[in-house]
Amino acid sequence: MKKGFSSAVFRLSLSVVLLTMTAVSAHAGGILTNTNQSVLFLKNPARDAAIGLDGVYSNPAGVVFLPEGFHIAFNWQYAHQTRTITSVNPVFALGRKNNGNTTKIFEGVADAPIIPSLQAAYNIGNWSMQFNFAIPGGGGKCEFADGLGSFESVVGSIANMLQPLGAQGYDMDGYMRGRQYYYGIQLGAAYKIQPDFSVYGGLRLLYGDATYKAKISNIQVKTAAGYVDFSDFMLSATGTVEKNLGKVNAAIQQYEAARVTVPADILTTKAQLEGTLESLGKLQKYAQGVNLLCNQTSLGIAPVIGADYRFGNFNIAAKYEFKTQVRMKNESTVNEASEIAAVNKFRDGEEVNEDAPALLTVGLQWKPVEAVSLNAGYHHYYDKNAKWYNNTQELLDHGTNEYLAGVEWDVNDRLNVSAGGQLTRYGLTDQYMNDMSFVVNSFSFGFGFSYKVKDNITLTAAYFQTNYDDYDRVTSTEPQVSDSFTRNNHVLGLGVQVDL
Repeated sequence: MKKGFSSAVFRLSLSVVLLTMTAVSAHAGGILTNTNQSVLFLKNPARDAAIGLDGVYSNPAGVVFLPEGFHIAFNWQYAHQTRTITSVNPVFALGRKNNGNTTKIFEGVADAPIIPSLQAAYNIGNWSMQFNFAIPGGGGKCEFADGLGSFESVVGSIANMLQPLGAQGYDMDGYMRGRQYYYGIQLGAAYKIQPDFSVYGGLRLLYGDATYKAKISNIQVKTAAGYVDFSDFMLSATGTVEKNLGKVNAAIQQYEAARVTVPADILTTKAQLEGTLESLGKLQKYAQGVNLLCNQTSLGIAPVIGADYRFGNFNIAAKYEFKTQVRMKNESTVNEASEIAAVNKFRDGEEVNEDAPALLTVGLQWKPVEAVSLNAGYHHYYDKNAKWYNNTQELLDHGTNEYLAGVEWDVNDRLNVSAGGQLTRYGLTDQYMNDMSFVVNSFSFGFGFSYKVKDNITLTAAYFQTNYDDYDRVTSTEPQVSDSFTRNNHVLGLGVQVDL
């Protein structure tokens, strides 16, 4: 009993803390990076070699080929995402709300009603001075109204282990909510070395702001007499164990008084009861449930470089974003160091590694005719070279790879329509995946139109959808313990560009 109860204490502590790690974002891109920083991306994500104002992010070296003057664009996006985890665990059958089922679905809803971005460039001669404001990470909030399977399974395991003391089941309320925004400002300049060749250099500033809340409440234990508060059950169980331990100690005293060797089975029973009593004492701290709050902030800066080359009907471009070192500083209800390493991630004043990985993008654009552009792109995120909390990046097989393609058609001198797709492949492993923070491979597509209401004012509208694969992770086969992860994502965007 002692080993089982001690393990339960560890897992419950760990799960509550890890619960607050759930990432909150509704985006296209890598594990920690948003690439949908303009509405033009939504209507055709393959923008890595396109010449446009959105290039201040996607192809900054190419922006210098826009006409001279001042260009500015404002974008608004709305993103809605659901995250679904189907968990299988035999202890769920003990749950009051689970109707004897061992399978339970946990769904989180992530909404980002306002994802703004602003792009600006001033072109003069061979120079282009550029500015980009966007949300390159996070971008919303996510809520799991019923909590997650990772901590309900621990409560269920505790109820299962308490069965020798009269437990027949459990009840609980779980809740999780996270909010995460990384605000990004990029400043830089592009220069035409030759009429068809340009280079870019700039700096990207990231400011991170996140809040995580986790709650486990109303923990109850089912007994023959009905459901009772966890604290009441623990008090009764502790009294029963103490009473039995008293009887064993009295028997031992009688043997010792008679100067007779105490039987081994009595000494074993004493050790087991003492271990159970110790474990029950540790579990008492959860009698009132758990209510955690952690706020995090950070600031990071990194260089960005790029190049663009035009030849004939082709344009080729590349960009490299250096790794941004991010250390999230905590303001937390956790004030003291813990023997559990994961708890220390949320200790007040602690700085947590959350680097934005380096990113290489390469793009090609071909115009078979003047009115039609065919686009292709490739992205590689150097995830394993970043540094994340507890070195979780080392659990990945490889960095993220993305493959993009799209087409644009100038219907006339006012209207442009386009569409494109993006295939995203992560280096996922069972060791990396968990229900607190997960990504899965996906295919995205987008389409939309741009219309010039005036010669210098262009409006854009677009829709973008991501279809996700399922990732199945089997933790145990005897008994069956497994999880299946998936998501869905929808984004709407509107933008306006003014050229002066």
